[in-house]
Amino acid sequence: MSASLQIASLQGKVSDAEWQLRCDLAAAYRLVDEFGWSDLVFTHISARMPGPEHHFLINPYGLAFDEITASSLVKVDAACNKLHDSPFPVNPAGFVIHSAVHEVRDDAGCVLHTHTRAGVAVSAQKAGVLPISQQSTAVLASLAYHDYEGVAFRPDEKPRLQADLGRANFLCLRNHGLLTVGPTVADAFLAMYIFEATCQIQIAAQSGGAELIPVSQSIIDGVAESVRVQTGGMGGRFVWPTLLRRLERRDPSYRS
Repeated sequence: MSASLQIASLQGKVSDAEWQLRCDLAAAYRLVDEFGWSDLVFTHISARMPGPEHHFLINPYGLAFDEITASSLVKVDAACNKLHDSPFPVNPAGFVIHSAVHEVRDDAGCVLHTHTRAGVAVSAQKAGVLPISQQSTAVLASLAYHDYEGVAFRPDEKPRLQADLGRANFLCLRNHGLLTVGPTVADAFLAMYIFEATCQIQIAAQSGGAELIPVSQSIIDGVAESVRVQTGGMGGRFVWPTLLRRLERRDPSYRS
């Protein structure tokens, strides 16, 4: 990070719970960049603050994902108004989708949205996600779709998005991209890893031109329990620590 972007650390100035959440969310931004899922500065990951208030952490608008740190994350209310002094702007329009999810999903500790090539490509296919891989079965066990209504900055779209999402943890935004919901940052990130892999595999399989073998619906129906056993309910308790160690080896500045 360039010297011009350095800001004072908030460690010790916020609660331990908030600091931990800031570190996890900053790590998620760095990992999204590392895995190639970022779209310059045009997507967001939001995390709900601990406590009864509807307060959230979101990225400072205009910073690349590999520049984001725990202290640079901005605390906002449900309307994306800044709740503390920050030299960085926020993007209220970018928070519309996130606020829509947080409003109706008490379990949505984190919402992660991407515009990857593979994700948008699959979102533009009429059949959507195909049951052709092990990864896809995890997605199809909790998948919803929302039709494209243009750039998502109008509050009147929120009720339709909320109705379409329901209790699903994976949302395919038609002609737009992918979204995952999780109780923690780790959960949402692992879900997106599986969602993105599903889309990359589908595009690769389709490009071969051969007839594809679908997974039976009976297998998909039994996947939810398998996922719970294997990953702790799509949780990141097995994977997240390894990802954090990866960041520590490469660049621990996300914790600053």
